[in-house]
Amino acid sequence: QVQLVESGGGLVHAGGSLTLSCVGSGFDFNTHWLSWIRRAPGKELQWVGDSFTDHSNYADFVKGRFTISRDNAKNTIYLQMDDLRAEDTATYYCRKGSFQGQGTQVTVSS
Repeated sequence: QVQLVESGGGLVHAGGSLTLSCVGSGFDFNTHWLSWIRRAPGKELQWVGDSFTDHSNYADFVKGRFTISRDNAKNTIYLQMDDLRAEDTATYYCRKGSFQGQGTQVTVSS
C-alpha cells in the first residue's frame, strides 16, 4: 500500500533553514505528482507546493524561500526551506493524491 514518511522537522530560529524529506513506497514514485502541504496551529491545511519530474510549483507565500526537489532513485522528495519565518511554524506533510504521511513538525522561533 502507499506509504509516505516525512522527516527532518525541528526547531529553528527565524531566518534559518531546514530540509524536510519524504520517502514514498507502494507506488511508482517517478510517475506521480507529489505535494507538500502544511497545517499551522488552529488553521486550515495550506498547499505549499508540488513536483513532477523537473517541474515544481509553489504557493506565493513560499516562492523564493522554499525549493522542492526529488531523488526518484531514492523515492524521496525534499522541501528545502530557507529564510524561515515564525508564520512557517506548522506540521508539514507530503501527499500523493488522497494519501498523506504522518507529518513532521517545524517550529520557527522569532
